[in-house]
Amino acid sequence: MITHFALPVPSLVICELLGVPYGDRAEFQERTSKQTDTSLPREERAALAQEGRAYMERLVAAAQAEPGEDMLGMHVREHDETLDADALTNIASLLLTAGHETTANMLAVGTLALLTHPDQLEWFRQHPEHTDQAVEELLRFLSVAHSGIPRITTRDVEIGGTTIPKGDQVLFALSPANRDPRFIGEPDRLDLTRKPGAHVAFGHGVHHCLGAPLARMEMQTAFPALLRRFPNLALGIPEHDIRFPPHHVVYGLETLPIVW
Repeated sequence: MITHFALPVPSLVICELLGVPYGDRAEFQERTSKQTDTSLPREERAALAQEGRAYMERLVAAAQAEPGEDMLGMHVREHDETLDADALTNIASLLLTAGHETTANMLAVGTLALLTHPDQLEWFRQHPEHTDQAVEELLRFLSVAHSGIPRITTRDVEIGGTTIPKGDQVLFALSPANRDPRFIGEPDRLDLTRKPGAHVAFGHGVHHCLGAPLARMEMQTAFPALLRRFPNLALGIPEHDIRFPPHHVVYGLETLPIVW
């Protein structure tokens, strides 16, 4: 039985890109996981955010003093005149938080979706050449990020017969958009043979996820590797016993017990 087997993968990738020392990576993973846990007191999550920010500032200062071959070092060497320490810290913080929790949970719930849809799992095993297509369908079907960034209307706008006044804040849900029957047939069915279409799992427009190419690359690598390595992979407990954290900003699992 393995618990949270998928979580270290995206965290390690992001840490490698940012040049985070190996000794600090476990702490990184724990802190970012807690920051998105809304069951924790707001004060505790704010303190964690401040700790993370302070660490990033030290990481950026080290990169500015001695640029390495990682992403921060590259930005220092190539964009030193346009990106100050504050901008680099913001970039690093965004990449760490957004690139860890979302992709880690996508790998976990994506594996669960495959194990609970054995026909789709078998098709995936037999058609590894269609991995890109399968990943896009999993992204659409699961939509682990519940919502995009809140927006403020710059003018009165009518949506679905309702007028939203200028200056109002707008929150929206990505999951229902990805299952809108007006745009896709049988939206509540996982179908890896479905030809990839437009989805908003990574948002849309100028706020489209910065890490979308990396997330896709990780999933396109991890899912086939998992299925090759464990040809008899199966759930270790009944599906109805799987637990989902009730207070988390990203759709994910508490644990994923498996056998092989």
